[in-house]
Amino acid sequence: MTQSSNEETLHNSHKKYEALIASCKAIEPISTAVAHPCETTALEGAIEAAEEGLIKPVLVGPTAKIHEVAAKASIDLGKWEIVDVPHSHAAAARSVQLVREGSCELLMKGSLHTDELMGEVVKRDTGLRTERRISHVFIMDVPTYPKALFVTDAAINIVPDLETKRDICQNAIELAQILGVEKPKVAILSAVETINPKIPTTIDAAALCKMADRGQITGGVLDGPLALDNAISKEAAATKGIISPVAGDADILLVPDLEAGNMLAKQLTFLANADAAGIVLGARVPIILTSRADNVRARLASCAVAVLVAMARRQKLAK
Repeated sequence: MTQSSNEETLHNSHKKYEALIASCKAIEPISTAVAHPCETTALEGAIEAAEEGLIKPVLVGPTAKIHEVAAKASIDLGKWEIVDVPHSHAAAARSVQLVREGSCELLMKGSLHTDELMGEVVKRDTGLRTERRISHVFIMDVPTYPKALFVTDAAINIVPDLETKRDICQNAIELAQILGVEKPKVAILSAVETINPKIPTTIDAAALCKMADRGQITGGVLDGPLALDNAISKEAAATKGIISPVAGDADILLVPDLEAGNMLAKQLTFLANADAAGIVLGARVPIILTSRADNVRARLASCAVAVLVAMARRQKLAK
């Protein structure tokens, strides 16, 4: 790639996120429980999303600490509600409770550890579980790829079994449809594109494809196993003689396990200048997971995705 073409690619990058955020302009800000926003980037993320008109934050954490962080970072807390609790664990529990009560429609991770928040989410009697397995999706804006790329699951399920992968896949398909992809193309990744009994993930990929054939997974077009190059490059797929509607044109990359997904997402972020908005699905409400390494654009995109999912949920409940 020449210098001029590379500059053009970077100049045109991230328009997918800008369009995503713009699509929420007509939607009223959605009440969001922000669990323990007691670090600058966590608090900034919530307030920036509020100023953009995406969410109406309810800041759950130690009041004195939140005000201290805001003062040091020159953040105007203005009219935003603060629910005082003593520590991060209490913040996670109270935030989940606010959602269960119906006071908030979204849940957003602050500066506490993901496991601490998700521990409250998955509690059987007081959490936000549904019949669907909870999973995480990165909605990635990759400058060198022509459309949004969904990577799942890179944050929640460590070594998912076949049944869990079915739910991971279904969650991602439904998210892609909400975001405007009518028939998402799902590439089920492994190290090779042929079935090899010595590589269990190739067997899972074949089984998932057959589950789609039998209606156990709906709404998408599945193919796998596919190696990463075959999933996103038509040239690579053609070289290997792969004839598939998914190969070279994937919307969703379903990874073998959390380690592979996490490494893939971070490689795209730090080597390909991609942004990675993140959301957790399968709970009663969408859960916004942001990282301290996220830039403003990615944080806002995560909130925008959650808002659109919440609106789709409202419409479904209204039927």
